[in-house]
Amino acid sequence: MKLLKDILYGVSLSAVSGDTNVMVNNVHFDSRKVEMDDVFVAIRGTVTDGHDYIQNAVDSGARAIVCEELPELMVNGVTYLQVADCNSALAIIASNFYDNPSKNLKLVGVTGTNGKTTVTTLLYNLFKKAGFKVGLISTIKVLVNDEEYKTTHTTPDVLTINNYLSQMNAVGVEFCFMEVSSHGIHQKRAEGLHFEGAIFTNLSHDHLDYHKTFAEYRDTKKKMFDGLPKTAFALVNIDDKNGLVMLQNTKAKKYTYALKSFADYRAQILEKQFNGQLLKVDDSELWSRLIGDFNAYNLLAIYATADILGLEKMETLRLMSELENVDGRFQYYISKEKITAIVDYAHTPDALKNVLVTINALRTGNENVITVVGCGGDRDKSKRPVMGHIASEMSSQAIFTSDNPRTESPTAIIEEMEAGVEPQNTRKVLSIENRKQAIKTACKLALANDIILVAGKGHETYQETNGVRVDFDDFKEVKEALESQNK
Repeated sequence: MKLLKDILYGVSLSAVSGDTNVMVNNVHFDSRKVEMDDVFVAIRGTVTDGHDYIQNAVDSGARAIVCEELPELMVNGVTYLQVADCNSALAIIASNFYDNPSKNLKLVGVTGTNGKTTVTTLLYNLFKKAGFKVGLISTIKVLVNDEEYKTTHTTPDVLTINNYLSQMNAVGVEFCFMEVSSHGIHQKRAEGLHFEGAIFTNLSHDHLDYHKTFAEYRDTKKKMFDGLPKTAFALVNIDDKNGLVMLQNTKAKKYTYALKSFADYRAQILEKQFNGQLLKVDDSELWSRLIGDFNAYNLLAIYATADILGLEKMETLRLMSELENVDGRFQYYISKEKITAIVDYAHTPDALKNVLVTINALRTGNENVITVVGCGGDRDKSKRPVMGHIASEMSSQAIFTSDNPRTESPTAIIEEMEAGVEPQNTRKVLSIENRKQAIKTACKLALANDIILVAGKGHETYQETNGVRVDFDDFKEVKEALESQNK
């Protein structure tokens, strides 16, 4: 148990009713989880308002309530704490409750539209290879050194983050690499954490259903850099025009990386093949199994971060040469018929374009590129016609299909993608709502040496429709479809 006034340290209180010199058992923002002597923080969400469940929490035995508006009925024996922003208060309370675990390791946050998962995962792998105890908080999974946990959000809630960081402290983790999404920043899920540094990868069209404007989306990302202390580092990709924007108000030590611009860390692509690429990094050559310009940026960010954190440069390059693709990120399979299938998480226009640019750069010119792609439901609708345009323009054949339709009509989503197809490309487009059938069709259309790209879901092993998730793995599906043709 913890003393209530101790976990409130640093929280700006507008009003207090009751005693803060009491012991509390746990902290929750979901009233259904509240038990005797717990603290309930009333968070205003996009769907529900925690203030509507204050009485439920009290009935379940809550000892303290943190809220933005005090309820009319206040129960004796319960401490009510009014704050201006419950999200910020929860972030500070969560860190205090778990004894500020982010201060006991070197936590590096990675933000940007694309590349977050690859950069964090490969940094984890690199530092593990270098002999350190390492933590990872990513879209795909959470790793507490060697212990793995599944995750459902790019950036978990602050209680979950601090719980994992506390577990990392317990096993002696020295470095932790964490994806930080724009949603997570906006909802203060990264607030109250002590960051050793932050990395900006790039910024492109995404999440405008949530942020409404690109400027708001950009400025939300920027808040992470604005909040860094002067003891931290800020590493940004300045080939992206938003990179320098991230550095405008930061107190952190500034570092830049680029392929095209003058920067602190630079790389050049010397050679590209389907099984890897040769890079020149700071006057040293590096052969990597990761291909594409986007991966050259990711690798450069990893190299720069390792250098800033004190790893020896040549040893870093040696370890980087051993790194392999992250699941669902340009993951490929070559069939007996010499058909190459690539599965990638590309679910934004920029990511889809980057993958197709990479594929087309590796073609000899005789192969067909068949792209299977969809767009998620209940997400940014404005990118759908753009995705449709890119897939149809840059592929020999495009098959529009269902992604995770969630509560939307898959047919309606596909129609919005079709709206972006220019007249000269309509003959290259098929629309097959069933994703399994779409992948099978792509495999039947493919000839020897052709390339199939299955984009949008990457590492995900499910498909979500109307709240129900069914097993579905793009890589497994395309591999099985190709293998069955050889029988």
